[in-house]
Amino acid sequence: MHVTARRVALCGLLLAFSVICMVLGSVFETNTLFLLAAASYFVGIVIREFGLRTGAAFYLASVLLGFLTAPNKFYVISFSAMGLYILGTEALYRLMAGWPSGFQKPWIFTALRYALFNLMFLPVTAGFWHLLFAASPSPLLWAAVILAGQAGLWLYDRAYLYAQRHLWGRFQKYFM
Repeated sequence: MHVTARRVALCGLLLAFSVICMVLGSVFETNTLFLLAAASYFVGIVIREFGLRTGAAFYLASVLLGFLTAPNKFYVISFSAMGLYILGTEALYRLMAGWPSGFQKPWIFTALRYALFNLMFLPVTAGFWHLLFAASPSPLLWAAVILAGQAGLWLYDRAYLYAQRHLWGRFQKYFM
């Protein structure tokens, strides 16, 4: 019972931090992507500490609470995409752990992460483009948008790994 109470308390605290980051992203417009990324990193922390099911429940709770509290709902949608990517990445990592050792290569994991990102990114980008503009984008502009998305994913992944290894590793002893 003590372990469950500690899990609920820590998840509630991290949920509060996540929602505060979402709300602050609406208040401080210059730091929106940073704060939304920081909010989504809490999904990964919960998954790594308590498992995929608890992380999925935490993700759903943070999206619902974000829709209730955040003034800008578009930022909550952006957070939900970032959190879904983290949830999918951690699920892929756990899935690959059960594979034979010949298939547990870092480049396979990276290729699967980029495939997951592009499955979410490309349809949303195409739909968003057609929502804003009547004309189709030029191939050069479309390639620039895709390359910018890939570069953004690389930066997001590096920041997530840093947050998991160094920042959470440093603060974990105070929470656990």
